[in-house]
Amino acid sequence: MSEYSVIDDRTEFEKACRALADAEGPVAVDVERASGFRYSQRAYLVQVFRRDAGVFLFDPPAIGDFGALQDAIGGVEWVFHAASQDLPSLRELELDPPRIFDTELASRLLGSDGYGLAAVVQHALGITLAKAHSAADWSTRPLPQPWLEYAALDVLHLIDVRDILDGQLTEAGKTEIAEQEFRATLTKPPKPPREEPWRRLSGLHKVRGARLLAIARELWTAREEYAQEIDVSPGRLVPDRSLLAAILAEPASKSALASLKEFNGRASRTQLDRWWAAIERGRTTEDLPRTRVPSDALPPARTWSDRNPEADLRLKAARPVVEAIAEQLNMPTENLLTPEYLRRVAWEPPGLTGEAVGAALAALGARPWQVAHTAQKIADAFVEGPQIDSNAVPAAS
Repeated sequence: MSEYSVIDDRTEFEKACRALADAEGPVAVDVERASGFRYSQRAYLVQVFRRDAGVFLFDPPAIGDFGALQDAIGGVEWVFHAASQDLPSLRELELDPPRIFDTELASRLLGSDGYGLAAVVQHALGITLAKAHSAADWSTRPLPQPWLEYAALDVLHLIDVRDILDGQLTEAGKTEIAEQEFRATLTKPPKPPREEPWRRLSGLHKVRGARLLAIARELWTAREEYAQEIDVSPGRLVPDRSLLAAILAEPASKSALASLKEFNGRASRTQLDRWWAAIERGRTTEDLPRTRVPSDALPPARTWSDRNPEADLRLKAARPVVEAIAEQLNMPTENLLTPEYLRRVAWEPPGLTGEAVGAALAALGARPWQVAHTAQKIADAFVEGPQIDSNAVPAAS
């Protein structure tokens, strides 16, 4: 096994960038974060591999400005495994590829048995990867050598895998499909921030009344601000279940909060003043939250037969049709068409023609190839489904 080191020095960084620039072909890129340990989703390690240059492991906090790396590889294809997970962290460093190849997505489009990196490398190259440190705290310094070996393996084989999958896509007639999917991944805009992110608190459905919801909001916000301040994952300070316990217990004093055994976590007592102040703000604020929040989310499909019987029939008619197309194309149904898109057009159809359904799917985010394979058949199913159902039960005499 090779010995790897982390590049955290400007001179070594610029030397590595020159080596990468002088090499040829695509570059493999990966990112390690400290999810579950740190508040941010920043990159704590960036791995880059290019043939004739080798593997380089960069320390973002130490390096800071990654402009030289962008200059070195910013004009060629970047190869990822599950690019959507890494692109946001890379863009924080102003690292942005012009085009990508995603081995995880390519494997899905090819109908492979497994989509994780280890499975894809095993299937393509017959090489077994040990995935022992994926949940590690990558903000640790210094990083242990076994972790560095693991990180290097995340990119070392990606170019070879890319070439094999690219050939398989060509043989399957799926090159254009893959290119559309890669472009969609690269250009997908980030999700807009939630209007009321505190409503993500686990178990919030148990909290009744505007006043208790105000306390929930203030506790969640206090934890979030402190977590951001010290760059620690909020759940490591006080878990959601502990915040919920404090809300539902309605402690009458700070000492009552301190004696609540369900209120635990490493900052539950060291920051007791902070949590009690939040509870008091929630109890006294005149800015009470809404007890019910409007949502454009569709109801669960199991309730459609009562709430919207015609939509239920449309969905039940179209779903097996889409599944059959996916089977013919040898790919997962969710990669042929996002299930939510089908539910949307079934719930409130834009029309019963292929053109109308296709336009609605495209507006939701479906790619041209997905529309071409599904729109007309979905429209046909919408027309035929209710008729089949109505003919299935003889009319009463």
